[in-house]
Amino acid sequence: MPTDRYLLAIDEGTTSTRAIAFDLELRVVAEAAVPIETHHPRPDWAEQDPLAILDSVVETVARVLEAVGGPERIAAVGLDNQGESVVAWDAETLAPLSPVVVWHCRRSLPIVERLRAAGQEARIRERTGLPLDPYYSAGKVRWLLENVAAVAEAARRGTLRVGTVDAWLTARLDEGRARTDPSTASRTQLFSLQDLRWDPELAAAFEIPLDALPAVVPTAGDLGQLRHPRWGGPLPLRALACDQQAALAGHAGFEPGSLKATYGTGVFVLGNAGDRRTADPDLETSVAWQLDDGSLATILQGGVFTAGAFVDWLRDDLRLIDDPAETESLARSVPDTGGVAVLPALAGLGPPWWRPDARAVVRGLSAGTGRAHLVRASLDGLAHLVADLVEAMVPALGSEPERLRVDGGLTANGYLMARQADLLGLPVDVAAAEESTALGIAGLAGLGAGLLDREAIRRANPVRARFEPALA
Repeated sequence: MPTDRYLLAIDEGTTSTRAIAFDLELRVVAEAAVPIETHHPRPDWAEQDPLAILDSVVETVARVLEAVGGPERIAAVGLDNQGESVVAWDAETLAPLSPVVVWHCRRSLPIVERLRAAGQEARIRERTGLPLDPYYSAGKVRWLLENVAAVAEAARRGTLRVGTVDAWLTARLDEGRARTDPSTASRTQLFSLQDLRWDPELAAAFEIPLDALPAVVPTAGDLGQLRHPRWGGPLPLRALACDQQAALAGHAGFEPGSLKATYGTGVFVLGNAGDRRTADPDLETSVAWQLDDGSLATILQGGVFTAGAFVDWLRDDLRLIDDPAETESLARSVPDTGGVAVLPALAGLGPPWWRPDARAVVRGLSAGTGRAHLVRASLDGLAHLVADLVEAMVPALGSEPERLRVDGGLTANGYLMARQADLLGLPVDVAAAEESTALGIAGLAGLGAGLLDREAIRRANPVRARFEPALA
């Protein structure tokens, strides 16, 4: 394979879509990004325009293809997606029937509570590895069926198709052939962790037609093609993955016990659980990846739902800061929080607490409280929630981790990273790749195409900075 062919990562995230071309040593050679707007039509609701997401993928890929010399220079494509977000479309016209209901949207809480009251929680958790919570896709799909007339009508006609964003994009970019992989399917609450397939009993519990769901294909391998008139030719699709699992691959977390956290819109902590296929009572159990040779890895996972989003709230709504970069200097400008404590729970609390009804709390205000105290307490609150997750995860993984590998925009905040190391009593290693998600999906595409091995991914993402715990 000539060295002038590239791996193309399509990183479809909550706030933007990025397309990045990597060479076969996983060095970036071209990239493009388009922001994605999230709308909040009601409190606790979050949605996006599915056509805007599609356009963002088409545009970013077109820019990168122009930069590298066209589609014939692409050896393999990997597509990661934002996870539990869902959209409905028509199988005949491929027109969207709903907005994208974003993963942190809480509109399906009444449906979740209805299933809980009907005694379904234990069975759903046992089969999926996930607790009942509005976070997951199935409740969102049920909400669309009950509240969007076009979705209900398509279901009646048998033309409804519904799925996560990867399914929507593959349908639109490959003549209606929607597909997803086990890592994303395992986040829907419609996929059996034991059988690794769409589960008829789960679909019946949520009253969702099985034939509306996409095909499930391996995470890496020959997954067909993606095409669009603007691209000048088809692109070989060789990997599909949920964004957080792609980030774990980007950290080369292929060994059981590997631990990583991505600090973005939320903070997501993942631990490689080997081939575990049973639910944990406090954490989420999901598929990390399933390769085309049949090999499987699972993860224990948990998320702090508002992290970068909480910092944005401090800026946009409270006007405490002008730029998120200010938070580090402000936090360091005071010796402590002045007695202020912040619980950053704008979208409820996830594991190990599982309180979707929780709300953010600011406690301990006094006449001496300044914005620096509030900012420092907010960062401390994020670090405490991550520590809760790691401390719950370690016994389930069966071994004490040697470090926490981290990536994402908030890792640029040295105060937050130092505080995280202190609270965990572990070194926190910041990955050299600013975003390990794109590197991970490109690496998985390289694996799927037979162009890379796992060691190549490990070499491509060394540690950029280490924060050692300093508290007694």
